[in-house]
Amino acid sequence: QVQLVESGGGLVQPGGSLRLSCAASGMMIFGIYVMGWYRQAPGERRELVAQITSGEFTNYTDSVKGRFTISRDNAKNTVALQMNSLKPEDTAVYYCRAFYGNYTYWGQGTQVTVSS
Repeated sequence: QVQLVESGGGLVQPGGSLRLSCAASGMMIFGIYVMGWYRQAPGERRELVAQITSGEFTNYTDSVKGRFTISRDNAKNTVALQMNSLKPEDTAVYYCRAFYGNYTYWGQGTQVTVSS
C-alpha cells in the first residue's frame, strides 16, 4: 500500500523559510513517479505549487517562482519543497502527490501558516 507522509509545516513569520518533506513508501520504483506539491487555502481550490518529473524537470506556479524549490531523492524515496521569502498568502495546507499513468496518491497534508 502506497503511503505519502508530509512533514515540516508550521508557523513562520513573513519573510521566513520552511522546508517540507514527503516520505513515500510502498512504491515499487519511486523514481518513475511524477511528484508534486499542492496547497489548499480555506475556501479555495487545491492548486499545484511545484512538480518534479522522473527526469527531474521542474515547474512552478507563477506566484512561487524564485522563492520555492522542489527536489527529490530517489535513493531515500523523498521529495522536498524549500520555501523561502514566505508571504501570508502562502498560508495553506500543503499536500504531496505522486502519480504515474492512472495511479495517483496523496498525502494527508501539512499546515503552513505565515503570520506575524
